[in-house]
Amino acid sequence: MGLKRSAEDDLLPTGKVAKAKIEGDYALAFPSLSHPVSHSPAFQRPSQLITFSYSPSRVLQFDDSALRYFVNPPHGADLNHGYKNWIRRPEERGRIDGLLSAWSRFKKNLNGQNPEIGVISWRGVITKILTAPYEERDAWELNVMCVDGTMYFEEHLSDARLKEKSDLEPRQLLQSYYGYSFESYCTSSTPNERSQHASGSSSGTSGAVGWGGDVDTNVQWCSVVKTKLGDTRIIIGGEVDCVRGEYTGNTDNFVELKTSLSIRGAQDEARFEKKLLKFYFQSFLLGVPEIFVGFRKPSGYLTTTQVFQTVQIPRLVRGKPGAWDPNVCLAWGDQFITFLTNTVRGGSRGNVWRIKFTPKIGVSVVLLDDVDVRDVEGGERRVGFLPRWYWEEINGAVAYDSEDGAQTSSEGASSKIICSSDRDP
Repeated sequence: MGLKRSAEDDLLPTGKVAKAKIEGDYALAFPSLSHPVSHSPAFQRPSQLITFSYSPSRVLQFDDSALRYFVNPPHGADLNHGYKNWIRRPEERGRIDGLLSAWSRFKKNLNGQNPEIGVISWRGVITKILTAPYEERDAWELNVMCVDGTMYFEEHLSDARLKEKSDLEPRQLLQSYYGYSFESYCTSSTPNERSQHASGSSSGTSGAVGWGGDVDTNVQWCSVVKTKLGDTRIIIGGEVDCVRGEYTGNTDNFVELKTSLSIRGAQDEARFEKKLLKFYFQSFLLGVPEIFVGFRKPSGYLTTTQVFQTVQIPRLVRGKPGAWDPNVCLAWGDQFITFLTNTVRGGSRGNVWRIKFTPKIGVSVVLLDDVDVRDVEGGERRVGFLPRWYWEEINGAVAYDSEDGAQTSSEGASSKIICSSDRDP
């Protein structure tokens, strides 16, 4: 790697931006959890801009063909069912090409207006940033570019990390499947279908009551929203599991599906309440009002289900020992974005920065050299991690049809667009 020295040793206890000893290295200290937040920035309710689907062949389509509708799952459903038929999408770099295609298409409706956007990112990345104050175990890295005042975030996954995610132990892989299996039991391709759930009849020839079809993680339905944190306008894209009832064209009846081990005591309850932090922000960021949780046995059999209204989740943990506070997360997120804006703006338009978060320590930032930028590009037609077509478009070089471009496979891996997908392992 050609990275410059990390700035972790130069973190300031106050949390203020600090210029490190080596020019180009910057750091932001971990926030204090022992003091209440003096000011929580406003967060604007997300407003949907556009939706799109990924087909089984991983083609991006600007339609709702992958949209699923909520149905109640059968009691005692076996989440192991269909495991051998699971079509699992290969682990790849977390490119933002699909999100950029959607944003490009939406901008055509703005009649030449060019709104000031501070950040464009998948939901999974923003969730990592906002929940960082309470992350005790997992470090993460981002690649960041700033072009004409807009920062683009891409999750950085090293080859070693990609291999680790691809080579899960059999038990871990099965547990990750449970979340997808739960989705199959809870969704239908048409509204109000599979009413036979209530009567306990079997769906099709699968042999499992209420089974909605074998899992293919290439297929996704995604929503792109605009929102605002403090003074920063943000474009966020992410997968939506299903809608309750008819799709109304907005986020009002979106449903997020989650699984978790059944709660058997105080320790399990505390563990689940900690888990609710990511559940909350994953839905909060896309404007998803409802989270439907399936509790399961360790063996994978569904025991109970429970509906959580997203806006009410913080109240469930408020005042409890070690409870998380969404205001701490929003204040940190606002500080993080301000810090990055002050750090990366003003340089070359093609600069790529590497952000590294270390739990309980903070964030360090380095400017990548040419060797590491080529590694980020991965031999694809890119400027940094931005696809070449998008780079040319924002520079006014070409008139680009984002739908056609997203479906073209001549650009190699750049056409295999990754959508944020946050799942319970």
